[in-house]
Amino acid sequence: MKTMMDRELRGTTATGGGASGSFFLARPATMLRAEGAAMLAGGALLYWSNGGNWWLFALLLLAPDLSMLGYLAGPKVGAAAYNAFHSYPLPAALGIVGLLAGAPLAVRVALVWLAHIGMDRMLGYGLKYPSGFGDTHLGRL
Repeated sequence: MKTMMDRELRGTTATGGGASGSFFLARPATMLRAEGAAMLAGGALLYWSNGGNWWLFALLLLAPDLSMLGYLAGPKVGAAAYNAFHSYPLPAALGIVGLLAGAPLAVRVALVWLAHIGMDRMLGYGLKYPSGFGDTHLGRL
């Protein structure tokens, strides 16, 4: 499976180069990057439509990457910290709580957070395995 993903990320097909192997829907890594781009665009658009300030967006966009500091405690802690802040449940929960509580700042922070995760996926940065920072669910960095 890893070899198939590596070939896909390099642009060659896992099926040997036929037209059916290069079809977009048969390339999960490509689809995950497109999904990330959609999340980035959607998060930014919803942030803007909810009256968010762009300086706050720019300030918060890279904030989830502070979770990489967990790697100072080792790869297992680092992967857990990184994955906690780079998966959708926490920002989704924050956004839902913000909507229910009438807290627009919480909703905006959640949208920036979701946009950040989308940006990372679009660029090929996936969730981390404890074996090392470069081992991700989207392949090796």
